[in-house]
Amino acid sequence: MKKDHDHSYKLLFSEPEIIIDLLQGFVHEAWVNELDFDTLEKVSGSYVTDDLRAREDDVIWRVKYQQSWIYVYLLIEFQSTIDKHMAVRLLTYVGLLYQDLIKSRQLPPDKLLPPVFPVVLYNGKKRWNAATELKDLIVKLPGGLEQYLPSLKYLILDEGSYDPNELSPLKNLVAAIFQLENSSSDDDIFEVLSKLIEWLSTPEQTRLRRSFSIWLNRVLLPSDEPDQQTPKVNDLVEIKTMLADRIPQWIHEGELRGEARGEARGEALGEARGEANTLLKQLNLKFGTLPIEIEQQVNSADKKQLDRWVELILTARSLEEMFS
Repeated sequence: MKKDHDHSYKLLFSEPEIIIDLLQGFVHEAWVNELDFDTLEKVSGSYVTDDLRAREDDVIWRVKYQQSWIYVYLLIEFQSTIDKHMAVRLLTYVGLLYQDLIKSRQLPPDKLLPPVFPVVLYNGKKRWNAATELKDLIVKLPGGLEQYLPSLKYLILDEGSYDPNELSPLKNLVAAIFQLENSSSDDDIFEVLSKLIEWLSTPEQTRLRRSFSIWLNRVLLPSDEPDQQTPKVNDLVEIKTMLADRIPQWIHEGELRGEARGEARGEALGEARGEANTLLKQLNLKFGTLPIEIEQQVNSADKKQLDRWVELILTARSLEEMFS
């Protein structure tokens, strides 16, 4: 599952809209305002060292700075565990990038190397605590030796450190990714998913919608059976429908297990009301705004009837079919 997650994550960050939202929404530095995003283009991330060991970098982009042909290369690492020596790794990757630019003669006439902006995207449970500057990993010695030490600093974007209440109002695709990664409830997922469907509704965004769909399918809809293939999805609306189908099923199965453990009648009644609220949300997501009589019918139903509707929503094609 980690390979699928990494691959789908890299696919997302191979979309220019994602990189633009990352820079504009999460890099609060003046130089970002001077970038010409019309020139943004993806760069090959495959390099070979002198001893022929292949290194597949994650995602690298370049973009023109101001009006000159100065390039800023974005090297993005996807990380789910804390690497204390991440600065050393990035120093190596930047060196390989420079080596490739020199060998392929991609430098400007003045032969100066372009600046590199290293970003580490981290989605682990613990907060990132590794040094973000290389100098902090090197023993400090007196006598002027420090002037020969290599220098590198990277930006860490620790997804779990952002306040959901601060991310929610942002119309930003990277903020939506962070919210989905750290969603604590089904309601949170549906809220973000609804925003994405609204934001990415134009025909020219078809590829970006598909990239989001692949990522969502790998991250939010993993197969319950290890050997079972994850169902293919073609678009965000299909993902939304799939979640509308599966989440009530998960709730239903959980309630049956809870009843088997002998939950009290009052708790079961509370669960039925919660099930009714969830069912109304799924109906709204699948069929649109509900007639008032349908809402009343669901809210007044007992648990047995609610269970029946939870099963029907998996296959029903219309409200008439659900409630006939």
